[in-house]
Formats: sequence, C-alpha cells, structure tokens
Amino acid sequence: MSRQVIIVSSSPRKNGNSVILAEQAAAGARAAGAKVEIIDLANLTLAPCNGCEACQSATSVDCVIDDDLTSLMPRIRRADALLLAGPVYWFTFAAQTKMFIDRVFFALHGPEGHALKGRPLGLLMTYGDTDPYTSGAVNALRSFQDMCRFIDAPVAGFVYGSGTEAGDIQKQPALLKQAYELGERLGT
Repeated sequence: MSRQVIIVSSSPRKNGNSVILAEQAAAGARAAGAKVEIIDLANLTLAPCNGCEACQSATSVDCVIDDDLTSLMPRIRRADALLLAGPVYWFTFAAQTKMFIDRVFFALHGPEGHALKGRPLGLLMTYGDTDPYTSGAVNALRSFQDMCRFIDAPVAGFVYGSGTEAGDIQKQPALLKQAYELGERLGT
C-alpha cells in the first residue's frame, strides 16, 4: 500500500516560488511511490480558529467551523506524512499558513495525543530577502520545530530559499533538488 503524502500550499500566488517547491516535492514523493494530494489554501474558504475548544471536548468532531477545511480534516488525519509549503511574510509564516496551523493542529490534538504524532512533517519556504535571518524565515523554522516537538512528530526536513520575483526559485537547481529529495523521503 502506498503512503499518503499531503502537501499544503499556502501561497496566494498561483505560480509562486513556494508553489514551485511544492510541485518538486510532490514529484519526488510520487517517484518514491506515494499517493500525493496538494491542498491549495488560496482556493479555499477558511475561517480562523475562534477558540471555542469544541474540538477538544468531543472525539468525533475535528472542528465545528463549517468551511472548506471541514472536508480536509479526515484526510489530514489519515495522512502518512504532511508537508507545509508557503512564503514568509512579515518575519514568519504567511497568514494562510498560520490559520491552517491554528485550525488543524489544535483540532487534531485530543486526549490521546495528536493525530499526526509520529508522522514525518516537512516545511518548504521562500522569502523575498537574501538571508533567512533578516527575512524572518528563522522564526517560522523555529515555530515549526516547536510545533513538531509539541505534537511528537519527527521533522523530515526543511527546504527554504530566497526568491524575490515569481519564478526565481526555478533558477536555483540545488534548491529544487532539495525539495524533490524531501518529497522522496516523505514518500518512502
């Protein structure tokens, strides 16, 4: 049975740099024999977490907010591996990524631990600066590491790089190769 890898792409740009990395990772995971689903958050209607904690009081409910994330929760729960892909905005995750993390990672954490416990998680990021420190990418990296540690999920890897214009990442074959190889690791 092939592994199920879900890639959550949060770029609002259809051909953004992080989308390109996500496609490379998907190709790597498929080459390793995995079934890959790419979820494009930019095409979904999502509400932010409202802090009601209903997902923490009932084991049969992932989240009571009825939006496009409702149908995704069971698929994410069943995933063998998860990869987040998105741009860095204002020194950390873009709002789309953060909203997804707030909703999904809180709702999937129940009395018996997190639904993704023990499953590898990876991160793809692009930013418009030349440095991961001055761009704020390190803040997102640290948050991701802390999140994985909290839910007891292994970090499969990070791929991140600078791309100031849409498509710039395509000019960086080493970065594209890293994304492909991360996908391969998640797919095996």
